Amino acid sequence: MWPIFLVIGGVNLVFANNKSAWATILKISVVIAGFALLVFGNFNDRYRWWPHYYSYHHDNNDNNDMNDNNDMDDNDDDEGDNNGGLTKVGGTSTFNEPYTAAIRVARLNISGGATNYSLSDTTNQLFNATTSEAFGRYELNRHQEDSVYVVDFNMKDKKGFNWGGHNDSNRVDMKLNSNPEWDIVVNAGATEVNFDFSKFKVRSVKLNGGAGSFNLKVGQPLAETNITASTGAADVNVSIPQNAACQITTSSAFSSDNFDGFNKTGDNHYETAGFSTAKNKIYIHLSGGFSGFEVKKY
Repeated sequence: MWPIFLVIGGVNLVFANNKSAWATILKISVVIAGFALLVFGNFNDRYRWWPHYYSYHHDNNDNNDMNDNNDMDDNDDDEGDNNGGLTKVGGTSTFNEPYTAAIRVARLNISGGATNYSLSDTTNQLFNATTSEAFGRYELNRHQEDSVYVVDFNMKDKKGFNWGGHNDSNRVDMKLNSNPEWDIVVNAGATEVNFDFSKFKVRSVKLNGGAGSFNLKVGQPLAETNITASTGAADVNVSIPQNAACQITTSSAFSSDNFDGFNKTGDNHYETAGFSTAKNKIYIHLSGGFSGFEVKKY
């Protein structure tokens, strides 16, 4: 919840020289509200400041986890049918979605915060993921939308926010099939994302997150490759091929930008040389509050 301090500091900085009564009331209210959220916030009934509260709910969550594990053992066949093949091995899970040559375009929807996501390698499956679960569980579902095969990989049964003192965090290592064209959608809160798409045909990437770190590497673009990142307080780093034609548009309040090798063609608008005449293009759209945006070539 460290972005709360950024909000408190930002509001007080903006109105530092405003001595009016309403500005003073606003600054005091933001401070009180921020600390009230930190102290009394109910993050899914788990980690609070109060020791007796934590002890009670921690014990109950442990019991619930044991019951959940028993339920999972009883329903292994059902989960295998619903989640695309789940293998449970001592706090880890393996998910697989089979590939067929009929799948030309696929979309991967990822949902779940407080997780380290990584992707860099290929698989002969359509989708493969290995998870290490400190809290919450994941589920894999699929459906068809016209000609697009959709894979939904979501966190379920999240039991709370992982405060300091609990060093374990969820981790997901994913692999994709390199044959289809891919659309990637990530909806997460406090998250670390490290995606290397240089081996894949990527049509679009959409990142929606709060605080975190988002690192993307893309290969040569299709006729049109779109990358959109909307964040709160995060670092967003995008790497593109040295000779790729790319256009960047930004919309941010208190964010920093670093776009080496780009020409500024207007307010919040940047392009590589020769972009307008290029056949294949990358479009990058960046928006955020207290974020740092960097686009570099490799």
